[in-house]
Amino acid sequence: MRVTNKMIMNNSASNINSAKEVVNTRNKQMTSQKRIDKPSDDPVIAVRSLRLATTLSQVSQYYSKNIPDANQWLDITETALININDVATDCKTICVGGSTDSYNSQSDRKTMLTQLESLQKALFAEGNADYANRTVFTGYRTNSNLTFTEDETQTKYRINQTLSVEDLMEEHRYYSGNVVVPTTEAEVIAPQNNAALISDITETDYYRLRINYKDLDSIGSINIKYEDGTEIPFTFTETNGVFDNTTAQTDAASGFTLTVYDNETDWAEADAENIKRVDDTSIVVIKETGEIIFGDKVASTIKTNKAEVSVQYDKTGFNEGQLRPEYYYNCTKMIDSTGATLTSNNEYTKFDANGNVIHFDIEYTIAANQTIAINTEASDVFDSSLQRDIDEMMNAVQRVIAAYDKLDTIKGMKSETQYASDEDQEWLDKWQDAAQKEYDYYNNNMRKLFDSEIGNIQSYCDKITLALTDLGCKEQSLDLTKVRVGDQRETVQQLQTENDDVDLSQIIIDYTAAYTAYQASLTAAGKLGDSTLLNYI
Repeated sequence: MRVTNKMIMNNSASNINSAKEVVNTRNKQMTSQKRIDKPSDDPVIAVRSLRLATTLSQVSQYYSKNIPDANQWLDITETALININDVATDCKTICVGGSTDSYNSQSDRKTMLTQLESLQKALFAEGNADYANRTVFTGYRTNSNLTFTEDETQTKYRINQTLSVEDLMEEHRYYSGNVVVPTTEAEVIAPQNNAALISDITETDYYRLRINYKDLDSIGSINIKYEDGTEIPFTFTETNGVFDNTTAQTDAASGFTLTVYDNETDWAEADAENIKRVDDTSIVVIKETGEIIFGDKVASTIKTNKAEVSVQYDKTGFNEGQLRPEYYYNCTKMIDSTGATLTSNNEYTKFDANGNVIHFDIEYTIAANQTIAINTEASDVFDSSLQRDIDEMMNAVQRVIAAYDKLDTIKGMKSETQYASDEDQEWLDKWQDAAQKEYDYYNNNMRKLFDSEIGNIQSYCDKITLALTDLGCKEQSLDLTKVRVGDQRETVQQLQTENDDVDLSQIIIDYTAAYTAYQASLTAAGKLGDSTLLNYI
């Protein structure tokens, strides 16, 4: 084969260009410290790099964003629950003192009343705790507060609440009669013509269930369901959105009668002796206090049969700090805070048709194929019971304070000259005996109530402690997951480095070798030009 100078020059140029491309490639690798500049350089490395980059992005999302975000949410929830638990603990401390002689003076009682008022206001303020403007106790409805943040006098709900007799029925004391302190001598001796003017306080005891709201508009229905499925229904007629509670309802099968009263005064006035009484086969509902009170036979029967009592009722007007019913019950919001009647998007469901709780969990993905419910729903930890317990304790203390003031006033009257006659003193002694009896009743009631509340509040604290324990378990799980995801991230980063990056020392050597080869090819090509065919002619 004949080889010409032109062929040699062409081959040399081609080889020089190839060497230059190698130098360029090594230069790019040395500058970028990456194996490839474009996918076509090495498709296998390119595909593996894309997969590793996707995996690293996901793992970094879990490690740097999802897990820290979940941890902060849990921290906010934990702080709120601890604060609520502290309020409950303070209430328990007051109960311990109120059940003994620790608060035996009028000033002590007023101090105790002030403390209870402050605790009641602070109690569920923590229920509106939020993280990044998302309320933590309201499920996935994080744009709404758990409680009413201001008084809403026109807001109206129709609420369905189910009460367990076995868990919630309790004995409660009711008092009839009220000593009215005389202010003139004529009033002091007036009972000689009407002895009833000196009221004789009377105590009655019945079992009750307490609805979680008071000051109800009306009762729509009450259904008692035994464990074996037997039902005792009481239903009231609705006219223009209002239930008619004026007529008592009687269930023929059980013989139970249900009567609804606006307040305890109406209940007492329905009795011939003006005493708060419930017949053995009767049920009394007091709308003002939100109580269902059972006669002895009814109480015994429904307790034996482990009944549940379902109540439908309407309530208009909610005070600041009260819990919103949509987070606890199946309910319908009928009128909003502006007084506008609602016809759509106003129904809330908390329980399904079988009575099972519908949970509104917020789940965070914290690792591949691993999620965690980070939220704690208020309905799982606390409800209006503690709020209502504090309210009843305050009422009990106020009664004792008022009764003591009456007794103290009458004692002071006995030393006044205008009541110095024997007749006045004799009647003032009777007034004092009545006032003393009222004070003794109310003081004894306060102590018994506070004593029973110690156990109730402890049960609330136990429930909160359980929720805090659950949060602690979630935090530990997050910590373990964070360690695992962190290790995974480091592993993926290492794999990506091994796949994408070059060894700098090696690429310098490769670059130097390529550049030397390139320079040598240039030198060799240059020498080819020094000799031609003419040199041999």
